[in-house]
Amino acid sequence: QVQLVESGGGLVQAGDSLRLSCAASGRTASSYGMGWFRQAPGTEREFVAAISWSGGRTSYADSVKGRFTISRDNAQNTVYLQMNSLKPEDTAVYYCAAGRLAPMVRLRRDYDYWGQGTQVTVSS
Repeated sequence: QVQLVESGGGLVQAGDSLRLSCAASGRTASSYGMGWFRQAPGTEREFVAAISWSGGRTSYADSVKGRFTISRDNAQNTVYLQMNSLKPEDTAVYYCAAGRLAPMVRLRRDYDYWGQGTQVTVSS
């Protein structure tokens, strides 16, 4: 069992930056690949970024490539999503998820554990 708790969301202006954190707990947490997803009102939850258990491999959605960076600190059991040059269309609830095959998988069903989400709102 892996428990995930996100933090770091908030209200920012377009062009600003935010860093989201996801604290993982559980005996096997560090052996999981991790991903970030987001869901805006009325839309499906979509893949944002993912990282392997070692941190050596990452993948990004085209919409965030070059602006967002995913990283992890296994000593702290924490995964980060650095979000730069934020746009109003980045507004969503952001979820952290754990999946053994990340970052090679991008579907919601491929992730086994989920956090409760943190709201990110970007004003124009």
